[in-house]
Amino acid sequence: MMRWLAVAVLALSWTMVWAQLRTIPEDARRGQIRHVQEMTVELDGKRLRLAPGAQIRDAENRVILPAALPPGTPVKYRLDSEGMIRQLWLLSPQEATRRDAR
Repeated sequence: MMRWLAVAVLALSWTMVWAQLRTIPEDARRGQIRHVQEMTVELDGKRLRLAPGAQIRDAENRVILPAALPPGTPVKYRLDSEGMIRQLWLLSPQEATRRDAR
C-alpha cells in the first residue's frame, strides 16, 4: 500500500513539474480573447477562426475547448499561413505581467 502511495505522489509531482516547464515561443503575439461561437473567437476586437486542430492551453498547460475560454483573458497566440489561430496559450497572472522580449 505504501509503495502505491509513493508512486502516486511521485507521479503527481512530476505532472506539476511538467506543467511548469511550458515554453511559449518568442514569436507568439499577445492579445485578449473571447469565445464567440464554435471555432470563432474575438481577439483584440477582431473575429478570427481557430485552425483545424488548433491547440488552446490554459495557464496550467492543459488543453481546453474554445467554449472554456474566459472572456477578456490575456493570451499569447500564433497564426497559421491562412491567418487562423493555430496555437493559443492563456497566460497566468505572472506571465501576463512579464514584458515581451521583442
